[in-house]
Amino acid sequence: RPEIAHAHQPVMSPSHHGWDGNGAAAVPTPMPKRLDGKVAIVTGGARGIGEAIVRLFAKHGARVVIADIDDAAGEALASALGPQVSFVRCDVSVEDDVRRAVDWALSRHGGRLDVYCNNAGVLGRQTRAARSILSFDAAEFDRVLRVNALGAALGMKHAARAMAPRRAGSIVSVASVAAVLGGLGPHAYTASKHTIVGLTKNAACELGAHGVRVNCVSPFGVATPMLINAWRQGHDDATADADRDRDLDLDVTVPSDQEVEKMEEVVRGLATLKGPTLRPRDIAEAVLFLASDEARYI
Repeated sequence: RPEIAHAHQPVMSPSHHGWDGNGAAAVPTPMPKRLDGKVAIVTGGARGIGEAIVRLFAKHGARVVIADIDDAAGEALASALGPQVSFVRCDVSVEDDVRRAVDWALSRHGGRLDVYCNNAGVLGRQTRAARSILSFDAAEFDRVLRVNALGAALGMKHAARAMAPRRAGSIVSVASVAAVLGGLGPHAYTASKHTIVGLTKNAACELGAHGVRVNCVSPFGVATPMLINAWRQGHDDATADADRDRDLDLDVTVPSDQEVEKMEEVVRGLATLKGPTLRPRDIAEAVLFLASDEARYI
């Protein structure tokens, strides 16, 4: 009998069912914003993986502060995303800059900081000579570790300063597959990313007692402008060696579509998981999860 059959069907609200009681299509309930009302700082947020994180955080309701040394790109991104996103100049290897960025975010957003993402980083020189331990350059090693490792440690310090008194917060750092496997990057870069993993473990043990979660993600290769720039260096040693006085990590031109496709082809060939192509948005999704309350016990 129809009435018996209907009695066994679950009653669904129009917001989930797709039809209202009169047989008309209902407006679907929007997906919840996973960072709604939260305040986040993303270092290196002006481009690449950092830009993808900023965009996704903003989409999910966060008030985001982009902390970067690229004034033009950072200000342009903040302007494009609206008043909930702002930019502050910050060199993560300089403690006064990191302190100032955190203080600026606190003053702008009512003394609150919920998420700090240590994303800023440099690859260092990628020429064949630079990748050999026989050509180890102490100055280059120091430069890369000051940005990648010291920058992450300073970020953890000043984020914890803001989060621990509130007994809540999430610190997420971007490490690398080079923090897990050897032979995938120059020695300075590999050492710096291993350092981030170690710092994450130590800080998690300490800050967990104050309700602050500390995690990191270790991405595989992603065809960002920085990685493509490094790939160019590796294929043009003569030019790169002639430009030793330039900061090649900052002097990044927008890659062509052909360069992006070629880099993605290389990465797909090395990847264990076949099928999808890893892109900045995928890394941002992992960071979003760790920053959100869905990861409240991770």
